[in-house]
Amino acid sequence: MSTEHPRVVLGVGAGIAAYKVCELLRRFTESGHRVRVVPTDDALRFVGEPTWAALSGEPVATGVWNAAHDVPHVRIGREADLVFVAPATADLLARAAHGIADDLLTNTLLTARCPVVFAPAMHTEMWEHPATRANVATLRERGAIVLDPAVGRLTGADTGRGRLPDPDELFAVGQRVLRRGGLETDLAGRRVVVSAGGTREPIDPVRFIGNRSSGRQGYALAATAVARGAAVTLVSANVDLPDPAGADVRRVGSATELRAAMLAASAEADVVVMAAAVADFRPRTAAEAKIKKSGAAPRPIELAENPDILVELTRERNRAGTGQVVVGFAAETDHVLEHGRAKLARKGCDLLVVNEVGEGRAFGTADNQAVVLGADGSATEIPNGPKEALADRVWDLVRERLAG
Repeated sequence: MSTEHPRVVLGVGAGIAAYKVCELLRRFTESGHRVRVVPTDDALRFVGEPTWAALSGEPVATGVWNAAHDVPHVRIGREADLVFVAPATADLLARAAHGIADDLLTNTLLTARCPVVFAPAMHTEMWEHPATRANVATLRERGAIVLDPAVGRLTGADTGRGRLPDPDELFAVGQRVLRRGGLETDLAGRRVVVSAGGTREPIDPVRFIGNRSSGRQGYALAATAVARGAAVTLVSANVDLPDPAGADVRRVGSATELRAAMLAASAEADVVVMAAAVADFRPRTAAEAKIKKSGAAPRPIELAENPDILVELTRERNRAGTGQVVVGFAAETDHVLEHGRAKLARKGCDLLVVNEVGEGRAFGTADNQAVVLGADGSATEIPNGPKEALADRVWDLVRERLAG
């Protein structure tokens, strides 16, 4: 990869979401990337050639016959460090999956030897059609990263899955793929479930028992798994962060809701990561109305123990006899490794990520450090650094166990 000025080919499909791609182009160019925009002919009906040229500072490549002496249908793909296609329409996904090379963009896709990311955008019915699902599966099997579209407002009055993710999140995917240095998408074809955030157990309609988890580490795990080619389901408990582009986000509140969502999502998964901080206890009963001060001593809150979701996940894996890899997290304040090893033995998971929390460590921060304990007796130290770096190291360890 050209490390000084990474070369990005931005393929633009013929969808109304093309206007959002202008902002994605700005993100790439303002970060020092050299970007060559390759729109389809019909994409230019939505955003014209002068706009792409002005934002990229490069000539726009529009056809195989333009500057034919430079052989653009071969050269552009060969020289790229990343090809990012947005919006990827149903038609464009179909042509890419079947190797059809009837314009400059599809020729570029065939000649590229770098990572390729597709960001689909279309109406829900088109995304869910068996033909589109088959084309997406084919592209993923070949190592392309095909993001799941977001849920939201589509054209007209329609709402559903099919919306192009926000440009900031698309840019984050591109950055993560480039940071991996063009390595193989080693989680391609794998189904991954990640939980993130902290559960809230209601006391009354306005109060709850909770914890300080921000969900940042779980979101980093989901985002890096997407960048490595996995199909990711993210079960999010009370997290105030943008949805990672390409992840299927399912929102929950309490431990009971998290348990149900995780057991349902993990049934067909290759990897399950329990990064969410689950409250150990919940009020046995929640008041139907806000509890008011009365001048008397408050009524004690009787607690009930929440289910141990990680133990249930490992038991289900063992019962099914699959090769599923289960990863847990342990946040400790003292005797970190001692408590971590005891927890690993109790939980029965393959890997346990143990980190020390409190006093500005882990919760709510951009950085994290940990020791990853393995059921095989291994211990891998991960030094302090961005949570994305820790996530990538965890996926390295998962990949080794999937291969084994």
